[in-house]
Parts: sequence; structure tokens; C-alpha cells
Amino acid sequence: MSFKDIDDFPINWPDHEDIAMKLYDKFGDEFSEQKIYRIRFTEFIEWILTLPNFEGTREQCTEAHLEQIQAKWVYEWRDNQ
Repeated sequence: MSFKDIDDFPINWPDHEDIAMKLYDKFGDEFSEQKIYRIRFTEFIEWILTLPNFEGTREQCTEAHLEQIQAKWVYEWRDNQ
């Protein structure tokens, strides 16, 4: 299997930082730090499952993964302010 660039690599639940970067790319500054921490996990899971190259399943998701992804997304948002 060949990949054109880093964005072609498959990602899964443990890839917290990669997921966070893709969420920031998707939503940009639409979500501030406060808004990111207020997202319902049920909605959050759906957003992640629809990301390009995401190969995880709903059943593999844990609360710990979601919390880590939220934190990394906040860091990504802060880095871009």
C-alpha cells in the first residue's frame, strides 16, 4: 500500500493528536476552548467517525480516548490563536 502523503495514513482511536488536528482543520476557529469542552460525546464520536481515513469503530471508542482528543484539540486551537 502506498500513501501520497501523511494525510493518507489511516488513523484510529489512539491517534489522539492526529484526530485533533483533523478536527481543527475541519472546524477551524468555529470552536473555542470552552465550546470544545462542551461538545456532547455522542456528537463528538460521530464527527470523529466521519473523518477521512479514520478506521476506528464506535465500539472501540472509550471515554478516555474522547477526553484525550478534546485536550489535544484545545492545544491545537491554542497554537493557532
